Amino acid sequence: MAPRTRLGAILPDLTPWRSSREFRLLWVQGLIAFFGSSMALIALPLQIKDLTDSPAAVGAMGAVELVPLVVFGLYGGALADAADRRKVILATEAGLGLLAVLLLVNALIPAPMLWPLYVVAAGVSALAGLQRPALDSLLARIVPHDQLTAAAALNALRWQTGAIAGPALAGVVVAYAGYPTAYSVTVLGFAVSVAMCTRLSPAPPSHGAERPSLRGIAQGARYAWSRPVLLGTYAIDLAAMFFAYPNTVFPFLADDLHATWALGLMYAAGSVGSVLLSLTSGWTSRVRRHGLFVVFGAAGWGLAITAAGWFANVWLVLLCLVFAGAGDMLSGLGRSTIWNQTIPEELRGRLAGIEVLSYSVGPQLGQVRAGTLAGWTGTRNAIWSGGLACVASVGVLAAVLPKLLTYDADTDTDAQLRRARKEEAAAAAAI
Repeated sequence: MAPRTRLGAILPDLTPWRSSREFRLLWVQGLIAFFGSSMALIALPLQIKDLTDSPAAVGAMGAVELVPLVVFGLYGGALADAADRRKVILATEAGLGLLAVLLLVNALIPAPMLWPLYVVAAGVSALAGLQRPALDSLLARIVPHDQLTAAAALNALRWQTGAIAGPALAGVVVAYAGYPTAYSVTVLGFAVSVAMCTRLSPAPPSHGAERPSLRGIAQGARYAWSRPVLLGTYAIDLAAMFFAYPNTVFPFLADDLHATWALGLMYAAGSVGSVLLSLTSGWTSRVRRHGLFVVFGAAGWGLAITAAGWFANVWLVLLCLVFAGAGDMLSGLGRSTIWNQTIPEELRGRLAGIEVLSYSVGPQLGQVRAGTLAGWTGTRNAIWSGGLACVASVGVLAAVLPKLLTYDADTDTDAQLRRARKEEAAAAAAI
């Protein structure tokens, strides 16, 4: 029995899966949707590359996506606090499916056009900004307080499983079957996802919730600004992604390394590292210092990206990307746990909107940075210099916001208040 006990301490904690029907349903739905969208996520920049042969044109996707993400992410956070989150998720998922249809139609015409690709990218960014706060804020409602880290690990395992399968297959599908087939898989994935979303239970807003407004958004922003721990999670993730998100230049890195066959593996390698950490995440449920996850995970990401830019051997580059994914996963577990443990239910949607910006705006700006710098200095220089800047920025932010490093779930005032309120709500519901 002892070996089994030690193994159980390493393997993922499945308690949230067993205890919550809503969590199981969202987990499966998210896996299907993410698998389909990963195909388009890889096919879209590849199609832009084929049409333009320009790193800057590929990097411009980040600029196109940025404004819709900021505007609709903030509004989506306010909407998640004021509306039925199930309806928000269902409507936006259907909208994403329609945009996938537009990609398919454009790919099927004799001469595919460039501008619809940017329009769809902007639309996807807007709908994702509306949807993610509703999805993220729902987790704290459907999963018990002490299972939030385990739930975050299982969610990450779901996303990364799709992220591995999607990019790995997308390169093969595009090369041998073409863009229409890749986009067809995306359309099918969203059709199944929408059908599953209809089975979710209603998730009405809290009693007395206000209509979405600029005043409500500002209230959420003031709360975040007043909490150094939350500020630290946002700032570190934003800096890490801005300086060290090289995905947009992977097609050009594959060319530099004379390994175009490895493009799909480059996109999938980070997810492999994330899955490996998730599959051995049982120990994370017993850790209370989640701020350390955020800092050391982000620094590890930056170091690994630096090494990926230095090496000229494609296998060493892929190995570095695997380590980078593990570091990003560790940091993500810390952020998700802190958010769900400390933020009050009545502000959860609006803070989730800010969270969307923290982990999405960084990659969008990072695409612009990487694509522009690669055009000026070369692909590998753009990658390793960004990795070093990531490590330096994480160190500075950790020094400026020391409360993040000392965060402890057992002693933090906000975490204890959130736990007490959740227990009170559960007791009232049981009466």
